[in-house]
Amino acid sequence: MSGGGRAVGRAGGLILLLAVLPSARPPDPRSAVSLTVGRLHYDGGGDWYAGPSALPNLLAAIRQRTALPVAERERVVTLTGPELWDVPYLYMTGHGNVHFSDEELTLLRRWIEQGGFLHADDDYGMDKSFRREIARVFPDHPLVEVPLSHPIYHLVYDFPRGIPKIHEHDGLPAQGFGIFLGDRLAVYYSYQTDLGDGWEDPDVHHDPPELHEAALRMGVNLFTYAVSSVR
Repeated sequence: MSGGGRAVGRAGGLILLLAVLPSARPPDPRSAVSLTVGRLHYDGGGDWYAGPSALPNLLAAIRQRTALPVAERERVVTLTGPELWDVPYLYMTGHGNVHFSDEELTLLRRWIEQGGFLHADDDYGMDKSFRREIARVFPDHPLVEVPLSHPIYHLVYDFPRGIPKIHEHDGLPAQGFGIFLGDRLAVYYSYQTDLGDGWEDPDVHHDPPELHEAALRMGVNLFTYAVSSVR
């Protein structure tokens, strides 16, 4: 990755050590690279902007619970814009259709292969189109269920049963699928759970405190893994 991604890659080992320790004081933004989440603005008609309070709340949790130097706000990015190359973690969500152009397919694959981490969070209605589009990005790497032993479930907080179930959807068990490039989990798909709704302000969906907390904890794990696994 270029820009911020190169800095993250060089500091990967240090970031991992910092991330798993509680933050005694807010990190000095002048002393380390500033990290944030990129919210993917995609085409196709889906509401990519769903859950406006989700990512600020997740970033606040990361800032409070780790020593990672994260920004207060996410960045809205497109796959053809230069800002893509400055974020280590790309988040996409929505209830509707997702569509990538041929150019976007090439750029997304290149960004992921160069160390980027894509987290797709089905907000109930994105499943069919996301599976179709990610298969176009990686026709040679199928989505597989991420094993419960994977560090993403244990890096900061322990989830021995895997991703927590936040919302009912079809009443099916929550599952975490992924695409592996070598031993690196490069794409994570949270299905039948809706972590983003769990990250939102509690008065939006009226989730009980324990589900809000579980969602934030899983998000901290995801982001920590993303920035510490950059090659």
